[in-house]
Amino acid sequence: MKTFSVPTREQVSPANQAIFDNLQKAIGMVPNLYAAMAHSEHGLGNYIAFQSGKSSLRAKEREIINLVVSQVNGCIYCLSAHTVLGKMNGLTDDQLIEIRKGSASFDAKLDALVKLVKSITENKGRVDSALVDNFYAAGYNEGNLVDAIMIIGDKTIMNYLHNLTGIAVDFPLAPSL
Repeated sequence: MKTFSVPTREQVSPANQAIFDNLQKAIGMVPNLYAAMAHSEHGLGNYIAFQSGKSSLRAKEREIINLVVSQVNGCIYCLSAHTVLGKMNGLTDDQLIEIRKGSASFDAKLDALVKLVKSITENKGRVDSALVDNFYAAGYNEGNLVDAIMIIGDKTIMNYLHNLTGIAVDFPLAPSL
């Protein structure tokens, strides 16, 4: 199979160079998986616009979804990146591992989110209605469910891109389970 490279700033289009510059300013780096998207003239810009959209879910909840989906899809790149981001959003090492295993016993509302997201991802959206009922009983609403599915879709894109290309991980590696 052909090796998928990580393009440098000089190897991408002017529009993608501008995105690289913005990423460099905002987070101090261009993550390899983002850079790989710049092989497409529109992929990186479209992805960032999608990922940056407003959400009814808090940053911690979004990171939890990212971790659960990445664990189900077996994406070490995204598990590593979102372990770092999860810690930045207040999750401990033990909580991060528990979330990746499919529960969050430290918070009933987050536990309902973790279990529903895991089942949605594993079963391609066909989940036991009890998990959806538990999600609503925990305090979430229909808008939260739509936003959770949007994040699952976002993360699935990146999981699949990494699983297909094997781009080098440029975050500290997440521990294996």
